[in-house]
Amino acid sequence: MNQDWQNFLSTHDAQIQDGTVHDFGNAAAERAAARDGTVLCDLSQFGTIKVSGEEAQSFLHNLFSSDVNALTPQNALPSSFNTAKGRALATFLIWRTPTEFYLHLPQSLLAPIQKKLTMYVLRAKVKIENASDSIVSLGVSGANAATLLQQHFSALPQNPLDAVQDAGTVIIRLAAERFQINTTPAEASVLWQKLSSAATPVGSPCWDWLTIRAGIPVILPQTQEAFVPQMANLDLIGAVNFKKGCYPGQEIVARMQYLGKNKRRMYLAHVVTDTAPQPGAEVFSMEMEGQACGIVANAAAAPGGGYDVLAVVQIASHDAFPVHLGALTGARLQFQPLPYPIP
Repeated sequence: MNQDWQNFLSTHDAQIQDGTVHDFGNAAAERAAARDGTVLCDLSQFGTIKVSGEEAQSFLHNLFSSDVNALTPQNALPSSFNTAKGRALATFLIWRTPTEFYLHLPQSLLAPIQKKLTMYVLRAKVKIENASDSIVSLGVSGANAATLLQQHFSALPQNPLDAVQDAGTVIIRLAAERFQINTTPAEASVLWQKLSSAATPVGSPCWDWLTIRAGIPVILPQTQEAFVPQMANLDLIGAVNFKKGCYPGQEIVARMQYLGKNKRRMYLAHVVTDTAPQPGAEVFSMEMEGQACGIVANAAAAPGGGYDVLAVVQIASHDAFPVHLGALTGARLQFQPLPYPIP
């Protein structure tokens, strides 16, 4: 986190742990605000990699699962970077300016993914750098999010994954009521003071909860190489393009798509437990006779108690058997509908 930005947040009652805003003094009230109101969140649990150079577009297009050639300054793309075996190393949101590309991904993966990408550069005219210190990303979510932002920007993106460039600030509409604003630390301080008068400042766990409820998986160190993209529903949120050319793992991903071999999908569930579920935690059902039938991808404390999770689970277990966290005697996952259909 940029030090000036961290100092600014600290003077506004942010409780910062390991470079991330945990809360602003009342985590339970913030979770309720994320569910019922309009909230403002610092997104420093994520960092940003900048990729530039005259061959940056083709370089990224040949590595990622989405159609980077279709990316313009007027839109953003979810995507994944996979191993040769089709297993996801990272998921991220990509946006661009006329000359640069930006990858937004968890801070915990930024350094290893930057290093991995650099290994592919060879003689390509591409520069890869950590831009996290120069870019602050803010999240605004809620029924009044668009109305609030309209008071401070001349134009807003109209549809999900549309982007608007405004004097060095990039505004991305993630969903009907959810926006991401990428700007400079200095401008972020000005925006925060304006927006916080009408939106409740909340810690990063609230944004993580909103992302879970949106059915958007975030690969973390504990779940690297655990999923082929379709297992984590990346094909359902626009992070995989099946018509583009080759990229690492493309053959595996295409085979799963066209031969119908996918036996796992990601589901949204609520679980009541005293201990927070961890990414990578196993889940169990009778159908698997003592073996794990899936793992937790992401989890966050839910308003009103318990936890909401995204879990990648055997389709047969989800459809026919109770699924439990940690063991057959563990807390039961109460499955809930995702905001998009699962085929």
